[in-house]
Amino acid sequence: MLASTTEAVAANTFTKGDVLATARVAGIQAAKQASVLLPLAHPVLVGNVYVNFTIADMHIDIEAEVDTVDRTGVEMEALVAATVAALTIYDMCKSSDRTMTVERVALWEKSGGRSGTWRREETPEL
Repeated sequence: MLASTTEAVAANTFTKGDVLATARVAGIQAAKQASVLLPLAHPVLVGNVYVNFTIADMHIDIEAEVDTVDRTGVEMEALVAATVAALTIYDMCKSSDRTMTVERVALWEKSGGRSGTWRREETPEL
């Protein structure tokens, strides 16, 4: 995104409202709806959902973390949360910046489920 867009997000000057607060709520709601959005995902009991943002000069990093007490992993719920949060930012900022892109959605770590713990070894390219 343009530097002016990240500045406006940080300053909370968009007329639609607080971009990051809205994106956080959207991400939390999306995590709870993953099984509705993804045809073969099964419903899981979502405990906590954390959606956090880091504002840089020309981008915003989004990190989503989902916890469950279920016997399965919740990586799809976390990926849906991060993606919907990104789309919410785009929606709220598009009037001033149509050059924005949503890029590099990836699972970085998971634990639980049959496959156990997994961590991505590479570092993110920012």
